[in-house]
Amino acid sequence: MMRKVKITVLKTTLDKELAREYGTEGLSACPMLKAGQVFYADYAKPEGFCDEAWKAIYQYAFTLAHGAGEDVFYFGDWIRKPGVAICSCNDGLRPVIFKLEATDEVAKINYTPVC
Repeated sequence: MMRKVKITVLKTTLDKELAREYGTEGLSACPMLKAGQVFYADYAKPEGFCDEAWKAIYQYAFTLAHGAGEDVFYFGDWIRKPGVAICSCNDGLRPVIFKLEATDEVAKINYTPVC
């Protein structure tokens, strides 16, 4: 049984030092996502969620959706709370930090899979 995963945007950041050296003039934190936004993932990327961020975190969402996070990730030396992962997108100048949480809500396919 696959469960939905709650994705909360915890923080948008900007590495000012790297942005000064490598970024374009006026680069700011991610314009697509805002702290406090919540998305629910199931069989696919949530609507309105950044494609690149999804590529960076989907494996954690998939793991949590299938119950593998009921204990703690990585032998207890990463996150102390079961069913939670803290991840970021792969933008090296302005990463967005996410909290992923397993829910008790069963995921349902709301589309017809292509065979």
